[in-house]
Amino acid sequence: MRLSVNLCGVELKNPIIPASGTFGFGREFSRYYDISRLGAVATKGITPLPRLGNPPARITETPSGILNAVGLQNPGVDAFIEEELPWLIQQGATVIANVSGNSVDEYAELAETLDSTDIALLEVNVSCPNIHAGGCVFGSDPGTIRDVAKAVRAATRKPVLVKLSPNVADIAEAAKAAEEGGADGVSLINTLTGMAIDLKTRRPVLANVTGGLSGPAVRPVALRMCYQAAQAVSIPVVGMGGIMTGEDAAAFLLAGCTAVQVGTANLSDPMACIRILEELEHYCSQNGIADVNELIGGLIVE
Repeated sequence: MRLSVNLCGVELKNPIIPASGTFGFGREFSRYYDISRLGAVATKGITPLPRLGNPPARITETPSGILNAVGLQNPGVDAFIEEELPWLIQQGATVIANVSGNSVDEYAELAETLDSTDIALLEVNVSCPNIHAGGCVFGSDPGTIRDVAKAVRAATRKPVLVKLSPNVADIAEAAKAAEEGGADGVSLINTLTGMAIDLKTRRPVLANVTGGLSGPAVRPVALRMCYQAAQAVSIPVVGMGGIMTGEDAAAFLLAGCTAVQVGTANLSDPMACIRILEELEHYCSQNGIADVNELIGGLIVE
């Protein structure tokens, strides 16, 4: 059975990728399985300088999901290049570097810095506040998405994925803006904004007040948005949002995704990615599918 897929010119062993922020840099998960078995590894979000993230509490369970407001805690791009990336390459992993910035220039600088490294793809997280636009999130406006994609595309030779926010009026327009800016692909969805309140203290559960909702609760929304994005653009779509099983992954492929990312499932099951890969293979075997690429965009809509 063929499980390999081509993502923006990069050949992946299979379409299963742990999502940024839920897998760290893979070190903890490598105790459980060989991470080179995965299609790729999307790293924890990288910023120009180290970040401690938000104060606690910054994660809480919700019905069929979690809310998080970790705040992009990471060691910074220099430490990533010096310590984390060499280790990932040594493991045989295909690396997708996820980056975040507070200005268009910061995104471009990160892309330029990482251009000469061994990463395979760059994933640009536009769910960040633009310090030059009063804190407005980059991903909330098609114009700023286009600007970031254009700046990053000019700064690197690596394939560029733009990771889209679901907190927009029209996800298709957001995807088209990324494509117009020169992105080689889009990934979605990032988390939905939500909150939780402690009724005993009458205070927000999260110190940041709001956080990002992920997990099975968002899967129907994510699937719909991935389908709409795939219909709107000619570049590859990487889908994510509540994928917990191989059949979930198959649904996203049918909706038009070339690959999928597994996020929250990793927090409850350290073997999630490998289990989902094996379940996807089983689904294909049971349904007479010799090549996983047969699933991509195979949704039948009457």
